[in-house]
Amino acid sequence: MPKKIRLGILGGGGDSLIGVLHRVASHINDNYQITGAVFNPDFKENIGFAEEIDVPTNRIYKDFDTFIEEEMKLPKEERIQVCSVLTPNFLHFPMAKKLLDNGFHVICEKPMTTTLDEAKILQEAHQKAGTIFALTHTYTGYPMVRQMREMIKAGALGKIHKIDARYYQGWINPIIHDKAQRSTVWRLDPKKAGISSCMGDIGVHAFNLIEYTTGLEIKSLLCDFNYLYEDNQMDVDGTVLIRMSDYVKGVIRGSQVATGEENGLAISIYGEKAAFRWEQERPNFLYKMSDTEPTQIYKPGHAYNSELSLDGTKLPAGHPEGIFDSMANIYLGVAKAIRGEAYNDGEYPTMHDGVRGMNFIEATVASHKGGNVWVDME
Repeated sequence: MPKKIRLGILGGGGDSLIGVLHRVASHINDNYQITGAVFNPDFKENIGFAEEIDVPTNRIYKDFDTFIEEEMKLPKEERIQVCSVLTPNFLHFPMAKKLLDNGFHVICEKPMTTTLDEAKILQEAHQKAGTIFALTHTYTGYPMVRQMREMIKAGALGKIHKIDARYYQGWINPIIHDKAQRSTVWRLDPKKAGISSCMGDIGVHAFNLIEYTTGLEIKSLLCDFNYLYEDNQMDVDGTVLIRMSDYVKGVIRGSQVATGEENGLAISIYGEKAAFRWEQERPNFLYKMSDTEPTQIYKPGHAYNSELSLDGTKLPAGHPEGIFDSMANIYLGVAKAIRGEAYNDGEYPTMHDGVRGMNFIEATVASHKGGNVWVDME
């Protein structure tokens, strides 16, 4: 077993959902050891949280700048190798940029930055650094999403006609209708979240899933947002028409005010020979539909699946795997890349996906503000 990779964590302290998701995922395949961190901006809470989760406190730093300064003093064989950025959106760019400039590998939460210009600057920094950069579009780690990608690549659907992706949540619905409450949520604050809430937070996952599974890129889009209240600056619901080409089109539907919805990410891809349907809340079932044959159901862990799918399956067939395992598959791919091992290019989203995501977010905002017009993506 190779020596564990030294992992640093920025953010994700306390009761952060994303924090526990990344910590558990990093441990699942026994590739990483949390070596240092800045979990919280308050140093006392930072130390207390490290003690609570049994991380040694000698490399728990008071702030990010101290983290960089102290780690760079250490010999390379002791220094943290890769750092996970789990902070609110507005901190992703400055932290990732400084990490890359100092030679660290980076695992970053999405959206990668708050603007497309920042994303391009980060891309240049990454090219100069020559290190590994992974963006945690978690759902690309599910075995059946990977199976869908490999089957589409092998021609299972033939020519693709239409794509329908949606991501429905309802968590903002109880908040948005109270003026005092909606002013306290950082995802509704453009200074912290960026220019978009719904498309920037969840719509971009649907966008990424489309490009990841089909291998196609969205060329242009038309977007219509709903803000619900005049004083709310951030979209909480939206519909996006997409064009991959003149004859391949589709729709992305996103909502954070879909009352009663939990984490309803789903995608349907229709081709000339067959179609696929997958839903995140039932991730172990990939449906292949046809006009001439009964519907087929693919499930993880079976020998009929692709190597990429099986590599991301940890348990025998019939044992449910979920979001922690999906994120763990991304961490596994990053570990292979850091160690210079062979890996499939679908094992983790890259800087390219981060730039594409920011391009998508800005294009949706531009389309809506322009009067619901078609906008070309770069």
